[in-house]
Amino acid sequence: MTAKVKAGGIIRNEHLAKIGIMSAPDRPGLASEILRVLAAVSVNTQFIVQCADLQNNSHIVLCVGDEDSDAALAALEPIRGSVKPQDIVHRHNVAVVSVFGPDFREKPSVAASVFSAMAAAHINIMAISTSISTVSCLIDGERVDDAVVGLREYFDLP
Repeated sequence: MTAKVKAGGIIRNEHLAKIGIMSAPDRPGLASEILRVLAAVSVNTQFIVQCADLQNNSHIVLCVGDEDSDAALAALEPIRGSVKPQDIVHRHNVAVVSVFGPDFREKPSVAASVFSAMAAAHINIMAISTSISTVSCLIDGERVDDAVVGLREYFDLP
């Protein structure tokens, strides 16, 4: 392994539920429609990723508190007809583990180190989100401790 990458710390966000709005025809306003109905029932989304596939279908994966998952799923049901997803899937007991900066723009090895740590610990990453100062991985909630131990092997943390 190469030298450890300096980072500001690790964040654990546990007790989450993953909700996936899968294979919805991609269009302007799709994410807005989905997130507006969740906001209307006071459900906070704590993680969001979106991508479009080769058939121009959008896949939006988000996390809510496990205790809010039933309300979120119920709020999404009435818009199923307008969003037209192939399916809405969910999974309880997921977590987001993040490594934060302060500024990763000048450190090209950060993402590779996060993913290498997850691979070395045999942890599957369900979704990835990044910013200029954070790399976040959605993982099985049972594996958070293993993820943190693995990340500590790859990062120089305070």
